[in-house]
Amino acid sequence: MNTTTAPPILERLSALGDETRCRILALLERSELTVTELASVLQASQPTVSRHLKTLAAEGWVEARAEWRNRHYRLAPELDEPARALWRIVREQIGDGGIYAVDAERARGVLERRRLRSAEFFAHAAERWDEVREQLFGSTASLLPLLGLIREEWTIADLGVGTGALAETLAPFARRVIGVDRSDQMLAAAALRLAAHANVELRQGELERLPVRDGELDLAVMALVLHYVVDPLAVLTEVRRALRSGGHLVLLDMRTHDRGPWYAEEMGHVWPGFEPEHMHAWLEAAGFASARVVQLPPARDSHGPLLFLASAVSP
Repeated sequence: MNTTTAPPILERLSALGDETRCRILALLERSELTVTELASVLQASQPTVSRHLKTLAAEGWVEARAEWRNRHYRLAPELDEPARALWRIVREQIGDGGIYAVDAERARGVLERRRLRSAEFFAHAAERWDEVREQLFGSTASLLPLLGLIREEWTIADLGVGTGALAETLAPFARRVIGVDRSDQMLAAAALRLAAHANVELRQGELERLPVRDGELDLAVMALVLHYVVDPLAVLTEVRRALRSGGHLVLLDMRTHDRGPWYAEEMGHVWPGFEPEHMHAWLEAAGFASARVVQLPPARDSHGPLLFLASAVSP
């Protein structure tokens, strides 16, 4: 006895033989919705909607993601081409009028209520939102999007790598990170911290004589390091040598402050911060182009000197 297996597309087709399921797919094509929200839009009971979703999920038309106590449904993003072609035909035939227009209008109301709930939260949380976000995501969360500016093929140097905190942040975004420090103890701590990052290389050396080849770097970062060196201009000139043409320097440091003697005694600072105008002149004297120095506002939870951020390009 010969047996044949029905083509998969016929199974997909059977799922579309019900108008409620087509209405659900038309809604989920536009946005994710929960069972409760779909029931509200379709003016149907939740068990009825759940039954239709179970059929659509079994045939691969929809998928769900869990969020707290709810499951958010959407049109499956990886439909095979026969299924996509079938849905395009069905979608063209059912159009956007009649009950489908009513569904779309009700769905807009559902999504607007979502937005109003969000707006209501922020209306009450505005005064403490910075604190809430910091508790949830950490104090650097607002700056992390800037890491997206790093090109994946870049080689980056963290000059004055210390215990490796910055290098650890940079490592996932670049081809290679070179950490330079003169302290054996700092490099040992960094090595432990960065052991899982195979693209990070630690090198011992002085910033005035970088253990880096000419033009080896795409980006050099110096974060709160320059006030420890005796000759900042010599360091900046050395950094320019190590950068390729078009490479970037980003430098974070302290503005001039009145705690110099104490910091020099307790933490080994050589410079009591820098005047932004002086830093700009040094960058130009070192051969950089497009030098820019921006004074940063005080951080809400900081107690140290005010900071500036400088950037420049190696011509």
